[in-house]
Amino acid sequence: MTELPRSWHIPFPTPNAFERLDSETRSSIEGELVWFSILGGQFLYRANDPPNGIFMVLTGCLGVVVLTISSDEPALLVQAGEIVGEYAVLLGRPQLTSCMAIRDTSVAWLTNESFDRIVQKHPASLFKLTAELVDAMSRAMMFRHRSFTTPKTLALIPLNQGIGIDRFSRKIIAAISKVGQKAALVDYSHADSLSDIGQTLENKFDLVVYAADSADWSWTETCIRQADRVLLLASAGESSIDDAGLLNEINKLPWRRAELVIVQSDRTCAPSGPWLKRFPVPFVCHVRPENDADMMRLARYVTGQAVAVVLSGGGARGFAHIGAIKALRQANIPIDIVGGTSMGAVIAAGVALEWDDKEMYERVYDGFVKSNPLNDYTIPVVALVKGRNVERRLRKHFSENRAEDLWRPFFAVASNLTSGKIAVMRQGELWRILRASIAVPGLLPPVTNVNEILVDGGLMDNLPCDAMDPIRHGPVIGIDVTRYGTLSDGRSMHNLIRRLLMPANYSGPSIVSLLLRAATVSSDIQTMMSRDHADLILAPPMDTIEVRDWHKIDDAIEHGYRCTMERIEALEKFVTNGASQRTAA
Repeated sequence: MTELPRSWHIPFPTPNAFERLDSETRSSIEGELVWFSILGGQFLYRANDPPNGIFMVLTGCLGVVVLTISSDEPALLVQAGEIVGEYAVLLGRPQLTSCMAIRDTSVAWLTNESFDRIVQKHPASLFKLTAELVDAMSRAMMFRHRSFTTPKTLALIPLNQGIGIDRFSRKIIAAISKVGQKAALVDYSHADSLSDIGQTLENKFDLVVYAADSADWSWTETCIRQADRVLLLASAGESSIDDAGLLNEINKLPWRRAELVIVQSDRTCAPSGPWLKRFPVPFVCHVRPENDADMMRLARYVTGQAVAVVLSGGGARGFAHIGAIKALRQANIPIDIVGGTSMGAVIAAGVALEWDDKEMYERVYDGFVKSNPLNDYTIPVVALVKGRNVERRLRKHFSENRAEDLWRPFFAVASNLTSGKIAVMRQGELWRILRASIAVPGLLPPVTNVNEILVDGGLMDNLPCDAMDPIRHGPVIGIDVTRYGTLSDGRSMHNLIRRLLMPANYSGPSIVSLLLRAATVSSDIQTMMSRDHADLILAPPMDTIEVRDWHKIDDAIEHGYRCTMERIEALEKFVTNGASQRTAA
């Protein structure tokens, strides 16, 4: 802590802290205060420390960390004008919680000795401070463990000289304005006045953006300390600055999120970049600075408005996702992050690659409808088919693309038979990831990956909305095309299987049909739990389309399109107003 001279006059902050006190008491307190600064990431005090006074935030923000909860995030934020530490002082007990600076913070300190003098001189103040303590506890009860999905402050950290940080910063500020938020830009020219303007900007703007300088580590450190979230900006194909200590500085606050933005040339067709190996962060996106759609998508990421879509598996029923995507696009509802399992993963990959409606239809038709990709039968030692036709078609349509190098953040889900857990795949060869996600056990050979055996994701989770949690930046829409009937419908198990899987002129279900259904039936409970991680669920009625009705692609697309269009008004309202309530459609 950097303490300022005691003789300095401290302007009393208003309103909030001590506002219940009369002017004479307030004047006495003001004369006792000591003003000091604490750097972002440093502790003001720790749990079990003895009481050491009452602290009032003048500028910046403190976070109260409760060690008993299962998260590193603060259970309460202490903003400018609010106080902390009064619990231990009033009750004469050790600190129950830890308190650290969320960002560089100026604090006015009323020491234990000063507090005793104030109480002796103005005994009524004790009751007023007790009321403040009750208010603070009430705020903690209502805080509900805030998630840092939507930052108040953002740092842009260039990883090389080719970024053009000034130009990029102004473009992101403009894009944030286009998505309906107000943002302020703070760069090196404001370094000397930061303590004066920081709090004013936070009060006036929705987001304060700190632009670092790759040539000035001191200013970069300041930007990081001020940030709720950090965007690492890397120019694709260029070498990086000396990054020693960068992630360590960012990770001083365990809840501060670092994300990677790879800046691509405006002529780039397929994004790429080796940066994720050097900076292993959970979220990476690619943008073209001159592409307005890319920059607005980035703006939605940083303002908590990015729309994520999760697509279920379901064999031929998964074609309904094509219709749902078409409807969302027609309504100008953005799809900023996308993922899925099995057939849903295939469609999601097409969205991430920016296939338009025509290209999506043509590629899916060629890959799954034009001819049967499951006709290379073999002696069923591992599976009924060799899977070579499937691999060839996936390679044909997804080429050499990698999952981490798509225009939208993407994931696919497989089931890991080695560990018995769900495998969420965000990096690697795209065709191989999709091959694992659609590998129905017994029908297609599994995919092996570093001593792991991966099969169809629907085996464990057929609507993996929970897999979106680590990278969500706003509302999540789940599209579920596998809502099967249950025994409570009055049907026998035999009739249910016949209805779902068998041709009408056949005396029993085919082995292919049984395997397709078996790949999802065991995940129904997990799928129901995963649905709770979505803010809105779309469930197109698919009773007339079976999992093997590949040639009903047009009917399936129409079902998905019609269901989504029927809910489009609710979807538009949902996206505009945010995910305040979870809704089932």
